[in-house]
Amino acid sequence: MTVSEEAGTDAVANVSAATAYGSRPPVLTRRIMLVGALVVLVFVALAGFAGYQVGRSGDVPDEGGADVGFARDMQTHHNQAVHMALTIRDKTSDPTLRAVAYDIATSQSQQAGQLYGWLAHWGLPATSSDRPMAWMSAGQHLPEDAPAGSSAASSPPTVGGAGATGSQDGMPAMSGMPEKPASGQSGEMSMGMATTEQLKSLQRATGLQAERQFLTLMIAHHQGGVQMARAALRLATKPEVLTLARAIDTAQTAEIAQLQQLLEARR
Repeated sequence: MTVSEEAGTDAVANVSAATAYGSRPPVLTRRIMLVGALVVLVFVALAGFAGYQVGRSGDVPDEGGADVGFARDMQTHHNQAVHMALTIRDKTSDPTLRAVAYDIATSQSQQAGQLYGWLAHWGLPATSSDRPMAWMSAGQHLPEDAPAGSSAASSPPTVGGAGATGSQDGMPAMSGMPEKPASGQSGEMSMGMATTEQLKSLQRATGLQAERQFLTLMIAHHQGGVQMARAALRLATKPEVLTLARAIDTAQTAEIAQLQQLLEARR
């Protein structure tokens, strides 16, 4: 046997041994991670262009109004959901939870890009000095504005049971984790936004603990998203904003039930 043939035989043996022990070649792992990241980036780019095109029609909404506030705050809200979804997708081996996380990451990346596209066309910055969710205060005393029997007139579902402790606005707090948000984040917390401490805890967690933390945080996050969507349905005026708000209300209400089932199965 020649030297080259011996080298080829050794290479095959090494790959076979790696496969036998269930490992994945580093190059293949990096390619899979790169493909996943590229998919999310493509969704954001296409959605941003679509949002820009949609935003070209009609008048520019008022700064500080519900249309602009919803676009800004929901974009921030969605970005955190994408971050949490990608975090658990890398940690869990459960195919159902991985599929749910992938769906959240891709769908909310697409919607965040659409929201960014609107703001870009309106000539408005993606951020504001206003406190988070300030635009929703106009509807605090106007629940009757929503048509009777519509999704905007009902309250979002809440979470209870073991593994979560009661928190304000009917939202769960992680057991052993702070219920109060960091300074200056009260508006964000009221809409289910996870605190910095909660995100760090999720990043450190592994196995079943990580899955429970993700599901509890995402249920609260979706509940906040539903509240924001229903506030937009009451207060916004732009047709494209109303259409997206209705879609978020419907999709995240259904996802809350699915997430609750997944959490219950892990108790």
